[in-house]
Amino acid sequence: MNMLKTDSSMRGPNSPVLPFKSRNTYCKVQQTAARLDVRVQLSSSTAVKDWKSVEDVRSLQFITAVKTPYIPSGKIDLEAYDNLVNIQIANGVEGILVAGSTGEGQLMTWDEQIMLIAHTVNCFGDKVKVIGNAGSNCTKEAINATERGFAVGMDAALHINPYYGKTSNAGLVAHYNSLLPIGPIIIYNVPSRSGQDIPPSVIEILAKHPNFVGVKECVGTERVKMYTDKGIVVWGIDNLSHEARWDCGAVGVQSVASNLVPGLVRELMFGGKNPTLNSKLMTLFDWLFIEPSPIALNTALAQLGVIKPVFRLPYVPLTLEQRIGFVNLVKEMGRQHFIGEKDVQVLEDDDFIIVGRY
Repeated sequence: MNMLKTDSSMRGPNSPVLPFKSRNTYCKVQQTAARLDVRVQLSSSTAVKDWKSVEDVRSLQFITAVKTPYIPSGKIDLEAYDNLVNIQIANGVEGILVAGSTGEGQLMTWDEQIMLIAHTVNCFGDKVKVIGNAGSNCTKEAINATERGFAVGMDAALHINPYYGKTSNAGLVAHYNSLLPIGPIIIYNVPSRSGQDIPPSVIEILAKHPNFVGVKECVGTERVKMYTDKGIVVWGIDNLSHEARWDCGAVGVQSVASNLVPGLVRELMFGGKNPTLNSKLMTLFDWLFIEPSPIALNTALAQLGVIKPVFRLPYVPLTLEQRIGFVNLVKEMGRQHFIGEKDVQVLEDDDFIIVGRY
């Protein structure tokens, strides 16, 4: 078997192309880039003025944490990105999470991240709510990113807790209290990534702020029920979403799987309790995390022919055996449920482009 390509000037012979061109041709990269020059200095007492209502964001039942695709150089592929977002909108998504961990914000410069948020607002802000990832383990950087994100028009910011170096519970409260005055904030509790649980004692303090939107909670459904009983808005993640939504009072889901099967995830959130559909989707939910996310998602989208098979390091594609497993999964679930217009295919190692300098 050939080794994976790492030359960013080359592409595999079977690299897929987009199934259709973006309909948002009016969105110019130059317009988006120009918005990066916007700088705002907001004091800690600044009130929300022109941003959408916190209640509007709290009501979102179906949010997709959208994948960021690349061209062979490793730069962001805005045409493919627009295609992905258009597919989500066509399938009833209410919110787009930009440059989260699924969208690989961790592999972007801040300028890239704010550009992509601005681009999403410019092109799709009249159709969906735009949530921008502005989280950092450095409070200063989190403040700057949040200010810039709201300056380019995002509706809410998603914030993980400070990771790796971590902090105390008092430090968590102080960190978030420095962000909440800027605009609507969703707190993301994912201990598997951050290495630290945000305990209810912290969330309950922060929930008193008028710009606190809610929590994206990954710990479990008992935690979800604890919050919803106290009137705190919660979004689940894919494998918890059905029980969280219909048994525990969660408002909805911030989904990875909806990148692939948006129609089915929408049905899971809006169609009432459906353990049969949930069981059917659980196989896909589990497959998407056979390696750290978004490795499986990136591989799957390339095999469906809707993005180019380009990976930014340190991510690399799934193994050939795992790629074959995805093709079998698509056939078992039904190709019609997955996005894209091409037949799903097993890509070979040398079809992929792995980029280290991007």
